[in-house]
Amino acid sequence: MDFIVSINDFVNGIVWGVPLLMLILLTGVYYTIRLGAVQFAHPKYLFRKTIKKAFAKKDDDYDKIEGDLTSFQAAMVSVAAIVGSGNIAGVATAIVVGGPGALVWVIVAALFGMASKFAEIALGIKYRETDKDGALTGGAMYYIEKGLHARWLGIIFSILVIPFAFVISGIVDTNTIALTLYDRFGTPTIVTGAILAILVAVIVFGGVKRIGQACAIVSPFMGIAYIVAGLLIIILNIKLLPGAIATIFKAAFNPSAYLGGVAGSFFICMKSGVARGLYSNEAGLGTAAMVHSSAKVKHPIEQAVWGPVEVFLDTILVCTISALAIVMSGLWTSGLDGATLTVAAFEKMLPGSIGAYICIASVVLFGFSCLISYYNYAERAVEYIFGASSKIVVKVLWVIAVFVGSQTTLGFAWDLADTCNGLMIIPNLIAILILSKEVIALKNEYFNDPTVGLKGTKL
Repeated sequence: MDFIVSINDFVNGIVWGVPLLMLILLTGVYYTIRLGAVQFAHPKYLFRKTIKKAFAKKDDDYDKIEGDLTSFQAAMVSVAAIVGSGNIAGVATAIVVGGPGALVWVIVAALFGMASKFAEIALGIKYRETDKDGALTGGAMYYIEKGLHARWLGIIFSILVIPFAFVISGIVDTNTIALTLYDRFGTPTIVTGAILAILVAVIVFGGVKRIGQACAIVSPFMGIAYIVAGLLIIILNIKLLPGAIATIFKAAFNPSAYLGGVAGSFFICMKSGVARGLYSNEAGLGTAAMVHSSAKVKHPIEQAVWGPVEVFLDTILVCTISALAIVMSGLWTSGLDGATLTVAAFEKMLPGSIGAYICIASVVLFGFSCLISYYNYAERAVEYIFGASSKIVVKVLWVIAVFVGSQTTLGFAWDLADTCNGLMIIPNLIAILILSKEVIALKNEYFNDPTVGLKGTKL
C-alpha cells in the first residue's frame, strides 16, 4: 500500500504543478473574454433563464422534445453532484493544508470557471447521442470524439472518469457520512454503509429519471438549509466577520505567516484552493456535460446558462459560508480536519447544538445526493467504452462500492481523487479550447434570438 501511495504522490505532484494550475485559470480567463464575460455581464438574464424558469408555468412544447430530464432536473442532478463533501469536508481540508487564504483561490478559480462550465455544457448538448435504449447520452468524451475526431482520447477520458466517480463519491462521500455519524452518535460505520447501499440501490436501479426526481427534491432543500445556517452564523457573530475576511486575504498573499513558514507556502495555498475548488464545482472537469446532456432543451445554450449559476451556488455561496464559519470559529488550527472541523465550527458558532445537527444533516444529505448523481458519471463512462449492456454491471459495482466506502479511510482517497481530477482536466480543457469557435457561435446564435435572447420576452 505504501508503494501505491508513493506512486500516487509522485503523479499528483506532477499533475498539480504550475502548468496545470495555469491551464485551468487561463482557460477560464480565455472563455470569459470570448463569451463577453457572460457570468458577470448578465446576472439577471442567467437567473431568469434558470432559477425563475424552473418555477414558471410548464411549457407543453417541451413534452415533445427529446430528453429524459427537464432542464431543472438535469441541473439539480448536477448540483447534487457538486454540492457535496467538497463544500463541507473539502473546504475544511483546503484551509487546514493551505491556510485561510485558500478560500481566495477557491473563489478566483470559480469566477473564471463559470465560463468553462458554460462551454462544457453547451458542447455536451450539441454532441449528445441517443443510445440503443432510446436514452440521450453525452459528456466530454462525445465532444472529444466528434469534435476532435479522437475517440482514443475520449476512451482515455472515460477510463479516468470511472475511478474518479468511484473514489470521490463511492469512497469519499460514503466515508464522510459514516465517520460523521460515528463521531457524533456512535453509529457503527457498517450499519451506515448498509443503509446507504440499500437506499442508493433503490434509486440507481430506477434509472436516470428516478435519479433526476430524487435530486430535484433533495438538492434545493439541503442547499437552502445549509445556507440559512451559515448566514445565521455570520449574522450572530457579525463582529468577527471583518477580522475573518482580513485574515483570509492576508493569508492568500502571505500564507507563510499562517502556515508556519512552510517552504513554497504560496504555491501550497494556491494549489489547495484551486484543487479543492475544482473538486467542489467541477468547472473544467467535463463531468457536467454528462448530466446536462439528458435535458429536454431546444438549444445547447438554453442548458449552458446553468453552468455559471451552479458554480455560483456551489462555490461562491456554499463554500464561502463553510470557510467563513471555520475561520470565524478559530478552529482551523485546532488539529481537526474535514467534515469534523466544519461540524465543530457550526456547533461553536450557533447556540446550543443546533449548528452541529444542521451541519451533520447537510453532510448526510449532501453526501447522499452525490452518491446517486455521481453514479451517472460512472454509468456514462462505462457505457461509452463498453456499450449500454454494461449498465447493470455498473449498478451492482456502485452499490458494493458504497458499502465498502464506509469502511475505508479518507487520507489516501482525497489524494487519489486529486490525481484523477488532474488527469481528467487535461483532455477536457484541450477539447473545449480547440472547440471554442463552436461555443462562441452557439452563444451568439442563442443570445441574438429575439424570442429567447437578452431582449426576448419568452422565459
